[in-house]
Amino acid sequence: MSSHITVSPPPGVKVKGKSAPKEQLKGPEVCTDPVTLANYAVGVNYLKDSPEVALKPDSEYPEWLFQMHLGPPKKLEEMDPNSLQYWRRLRKYNSWQRNKMKKSRKL
Repeated sequence: MSSHITVSPPPGVKVKGKSAPKEQLKGPEVCTDPVTLANYAVGVNYLKDSPEVALKPDSEYPEWLFQMHLGPPKKLEEMDPNSLQYWRRLRKYNSWQRNKMKKSRKL
């Protein structure tokens, strides 16, 4: 008959394998300062030690940037049938419908 003795390692020593305690993952820090959010593009700069990117006046950005649709996607009925986006959305809806039919079909 054999007995197993488990010995915990001293603090500060990393343990490999299944017995190692799992580290909690930390999410990114969220900036809540309204002054910083109004003046800087927080989270855009991917370099660790460099400062945040300052926002420029609206005149420095192209006009199409302010005309972009940022809300939820338009429904098919709201789109112009002569546009390329309409036909792409229609093809996507048809693919979704076809996939639903395939899943619900009995063997």
